[in-house]
This record gives sequence, structure tokens and C-alpha cells, in this order.
Amino acid sequence: MGNFTEEMGMEEESTAKTKRAVNKSIWVSAFVNLCLSICQVIIGIVSGSQGLIADGIHSLSDLGADFVALVAAWKSQKKADTHYHYGYKRYENLASMILGGLLLVVGIGMVWSAVHKLQSPESIPTVHLIALWTALGSLLAKELLFRYMLAVAQKVKSSMLIANAWHARSDAASSLVVSIGIIGNLAGFPILDPIAALIVGFVVSKMGWKFLWDATQDLLDKSISEDQVAAIAAEIAATPGVIGFHQLKTRKAGDLILADVHLDIDGSITVAEGHIIAKAVKANVMSKHPVLYIMIHVDPVLKK
Repeated sequence: MGNFTEEMGMEEESTAKTKRAVNKSIWVSAFVNLCLSICQVIIGIVSGSQGLIADGIHSLSDLGADFVALVAAWKSQKKADTHYHYGYKRYENLASMILGGLLLVVGIGMVWSAVHKLQSPESIPTVHLIALWTALGSLLAKELLFRYMLAVAQKVKSSMLIANAWHARSDAASSLVVSIGIIGNLAGFPILDPIAALIVGFVVSKMGWKFLWDATQDLLDKSISEDQVAAIAAEIAATPGVIGFHQLKTRKAGDLILADVHLDIDGSITVAEGHIIAKAVKANVMSKHPVLYIMIHVDPVLKK
């Protein structure tokens, strides 16, 4: 009893540390994005750089994304209850879908604005040097933010945070393109600034679509990867007492897996013995794979 209590205490402490790490990374991201968006938009307007304004709006969308991720992180940590028997893990999938949607909408808006500007090249102003320094500073800040958030996401194994981290990396890439566009503008090629904004818009749209599509597939109960299914199947087959199995089904709940399987068990053994084999399968699968729960049905098979 003492060992069980100690293990439970260690598990709760680990969960608390994970939650603190997640919340801290999101708050850091929100603060950085708020500061960057204000600076980029204001300096972009003053300096006449459409690319910098687009980058600032992109940072502002990140701020909204951070808020969504924070709510999802809080909800997904809640334990199962009478309303949600499998817990709240799918809030992470929902958050990833919303993040993708935000990216897609912002990206399309950037493309639309850049195309409109390119149709009237004579109206493109020559930007001021301060726009370049702002873009380079944003590039450095976003790259550092990406590396920090990705390290936290990999440590706590959260796909939602990984999505948010790569969202920050997309910002770093966009700041790089914007910097190149501003340099071109200052060198006497003003059309490069809206072209930079156009490229940023396409990159953001593509990434947003990927996150939106992947999260939607998870919410529609798409199976996990073939490699993961094969690994779980091998674990089931290797359990003593299992003659065979069929109807192995899987789906995602946040970063974890829900599974169902029918086991073929010797029909001549007792119900209690069959139950022990099923419990062994459950213990092996859940301890060695990221499986939240596995539902097992026992089918008796008569040996010849």
C-alpha cells in the first residue's frame, strides 16, 4: 500500500510539473508576441513597410493562438468525470485545429493584401531603415522563442505545444523573408516588400492548412500510424495466453491513444484465467505505449 501511495504521489508531482512547464511556455510566448506585434505594426505603418505590417499581424494572430493553447492546456489536464469518461485530452486536438484555422485565415489575408499592392506598384513607398532593424530584431526573438517552446513541447510530449512552437518558427521564417524584402526595397526595388508579404502569406497558409487537416482527422477518429498499430499488435501477440487477436482499432485523444481489441483465448480455461490474460495485455500495452485506455473483449477459442 505504501509503494502504491508513493507512486501515485510521484505521478501527481510529475503532472503538476508538466502543467507548470506548459503554462509558463505559453505565457512567455504570449508576452513576446504582444510586444512584437505592437512594435511591428506601429513601425511598419511609420516606415511604410507592408511586409513588416503583415509580420506584425502574424504575431498578433500568435497572441490569439497562445490564448487558445492556454485554455486547451488547462482543460486537457482535467481528469475524467461523469460527463467526459475518457477525460479532456481532445481539447488539445481541438486547440490544434483552431490554431491551424487562425494560421490559414491570416495567411489568406496576407496574400490578398500583397496581391492588391502588386497590382498598383507605383503606390509602393520606399521604406525607412528602422523597418529593417525591427524585422531583424523580430527574426532573432522569434527564432529564440521557437527553440524554447519546442524544447518544452518535446519534454512534456505535447503535440499541441509542438504545433504552437512551429507556429513561432513560421514567424521566424516570415521575418527572414520580410527582412530580405525590406533590404530589396532600400536597394531600389520597392516591389520586393509586397512580394515578401506575399511569400509569407503562402507559407502561413500552407502551415495552417496542415495543422487544421491533421487535427480534424484526429477528431474524426482517424487511426494512428501503421507503425504504432504494428507496435501495439506485437505487444498484444507477445502476451502469454493470447492465441490470436482481431478487430484492433485505434484513435487519438490528445497525444494519447484509445484502442479496442478482441483477444482469442483458450476456451477450455476458466473465466478467471481468461480475465488474468486480458489484464496482462492491458498492463503491457498501457505501460509500454502512449495508450490512455484499451478496451478488451475476450473470444473463447477451442483448441484442436
